[in-house]
Amino acid sequence: MGDRQPRLLLLDTHVWIWVVEGAAAELAAAAIERIEKASDAGAVRVAAISVWEVAMLEARGRLSLALEIDEWVRQALAAPGIQLVPLSPEIAVDSARLPGEPAGDPADRMLVATARRIGASLVTRDQRLLAYGGLGHLSVVDARPRSALR
Repeated sequence: MGDRQPRLLLLDTHVWIWVVEGAAAELAAAAIERIEKASDAGAVRVAAISVWEVAMLEARGRLSLALEIDEWVRQALAAPGIQLVPLSPEIAVDSARLPGEPAGDPADRMLVATARRIGASLVTRDQRLLAYGGLGHLSVVDARPRSALR
């Protein structure tokens, strides 16, 4: 695939939050650049499970948002270049049949299955997901900034 058409990118939940909140310091500059290019091409995706994760984080007090959760999600999904990937029966089944030894967290398994099903690279800082990608089971974009690599 050439540089003209960016590959689909699926944002891990934490990456989606930081992109929406403008927390660029949390992400590698190269990852931000790839997200921006993919967004311009309408090639950024957010999995339905990420909406659930954000709502759970907010409900448990682990995430504070400037807007009510419903409005935050509505605005975040309305951003240019972003599309929601629904949780399909195929993705649910795929999440239970991933190759190798994927993360045990159900939400991570759904993210992996979603990325694989739609042919996207998962943009993440999650060490386990990056390692799983390193085994060839998942296309990943390492979003760790240099400060997090030390």
